[in-house]
This record gives sequence, C-alpha cells and structure tokens, in this order.
Amino acid sequence: MENKPPLITQKRISFFLIIWASIALHFCLVIIWSAYEGFAFVKPKAHNPNVVEIRVQQERLTPEADPELIKDSSPAPASLSAPAAPTAEEWQMAATYTLKNSKRYRHNWGQQVRSMMGTAVEGKDQGLVRFLIEIAPNGTIAKVDTLWKTSDKAEQLAKKAIQAMPPLPPTPTGKPLIFEKTISFLPYETGWPPTYKYDCLPDPPSSGNPFAWDGKSPQNKPVGVVKPPINEEELRVQRECVKNAAPDSLDAYSGNMQRQFEQWRSNKLND
Repeated sequence: MENKPPLITQKRISFFLIIWASIALHFCLVIIWSAYEGFAFVKPKAHNPNVVEIRVQQERLTPEADPELIKDSSPAPASLSAPAAPTAEEWQMAATYTLKNSKRYRHNWGQQVRSMMGTAVEGKDQGLVRFLIEIAPNGTIAKVDTLWKTSDKAEQLAKKAIQAMPPLPPTPTGKPLIFEKTISFLPYETGWPPTYKYDCLPDPPSSGNPFAWDGKSPQNKPVGVVKPPINEEELRVQRECVKNAAPDSLDAYSGNMQRQFEQWRSNKLND
C-alpha cells in the first residue's frame, strides 16, 4: 500500500500556487500601468515630429526668444482725427461778430487750419505752435509769424494748411485783424470752442487802482481823475447784446470749466 501525502498538504500547496500566480499577475499589471503613465524607466519611443513643432512654436511665443514680439505686443499710439472745418453758416456768423476783436472769426480761422492738418499721433511729432497773424480786410492772410512751437511737425503742417486755406470772408470790422493763435496738434484735444456769454460786457479794469493809467487814455491826463460811470445808453446796448447773443455749446462750457480748473487748481489738491 502506497503512502499518499496528506490531503491538507496538497491543499496548502495549491493555495500558495494561487497566491503566487495572483502576485505575479498583479506585478505585471503594475509594470504595464507604470510604463504607460511614464513612472517607470522604459526605452524612449520615437518622438512625434508634430510634438516637436508645437514645442518650438510655444518657445517662440516668449518675448526673450523672439524680440519682434515685444514690438508687436506694445500698445498702438494714441491718435485723434482732425476736427471738421467750420461750416458756411458758422463763417457767416463769424463775419458779422465784431466783439472781442472778432472773436468768432479768430476761432473759426484756427479750426480751419487744424482741420487741414490731419490726424495727430502720439509721439515726437505732437505739440503746439503759436502764430501772430494779420488778416487783411478782404480776408486774405497778410502776415504769419511763429512766436513759439513745441513741434517742428506741427509748425510745418500748420503753415502748409495756411497756404492752402480756401478764401475767407472779409473781416467783421472792415479793418485788418491782428491776433495770436495757438494751434493744438495733440492726440487728445484739438482746441476748445470759446464762450461768448460775457462778450457784451465791457472789459474789467486792468487795475483796481482808479488813479492808475489804463493803457488807453492820454498820459497827460491829470492824476486822480476817475473815469465817469457808464451811461444809460451803453447799458441798453449791452442788454440788447446779451439778449440777442447766440447760446454757447456744451463743449464750450466744459472747455471753459476745464481751463479754469487747470489755471486755478492748487498743487496741494494732488497730495
């Protein structure tokens, strides 16, 4: 009679075989998963050319790798188109406006020049130029002198526009019109329209001292003689002038307030 191994020993051997087979299977699965995810060292596969091209393209997107990108990514300079030229109706109104040294005529002349200078672009060419102008009674330009400038380009464009200006109406007073005018060639403003609300009122005295010379009266006038008060006829003319005056535009009001703010503001307000 043969000696057979106990039944319990055979079951134990089968159990260990199953355990080791399970461990080996799981170990193979772990190796395959780690190789797929890139956690284990495996022989590198051939790189896809498309992946290389994409990485090179991404590197060129950095400013350090491509200096031209810095130039292209910089914001565009600010610019402002030239304003519209005064209309025929505005010139007709200006040709009859005699107050304050033909104030409307002077403003229209400046707007006509600026409208012909083109677009102002932020940079070295932007700036201001101030002229001393003399216009003959028939509307032709008799004299133009540059008083000061902050831009050679602005002066060049302004003079070119003055030479090419269309015929202007005669001056309101029928006399030569002499005035100074600043032309703004800037990318944020082209010059505000003036206000005409107080043009009918007389100019305030240049000095509060009634005995000081006003710059107009003869200098041999006796010292201490006070100017007589305004008469009733002058008051009536002023009232009629104010009553018939054309209303100012919203741009004129806002521009006037902005000028006053810049003139009278204190540096302490910015602290």
